[in-house]
Amino acid sequence: MVLELYRVSGRFPDDERFGLVSQIRRSAASVPTNIAEGCGRGGNAEFIRFLRIASGSCSETEYLLLLAGDLGYVPAEKTEELVGETQAIRKMLAALISRIDERR
Repeated sequence: MVLELYRVSGRFPDDERFGLVSQIRRSAASVPTNIAEGCGRGGNAEFIRFLRIASGSCSETEYLLLLAGDLGYVPAEKTEELVGETQAIRKMLAALISRIDERR
């Protein structure tokens, strides 16, 4: 998802380079970054905390995608596809959080 968002946002207008392009790339990259950071922390409580942060970044990314679609920067079908991927990732994170939380 992150790589595709980098590709898609690369086609946004130049005047969005420091605005929406930067925000969407940072929020998307934050998802796997927080998962990786949480893995490197000690204990399940810390891991869950970072998974929740990653989930929040998914929500942020979803909103930014919808905004980009509304502004006409991303075609409707592509917006729908990427929002679907973002929602699927958030569901996977929720399931992982539940699974880890059960074992504590």
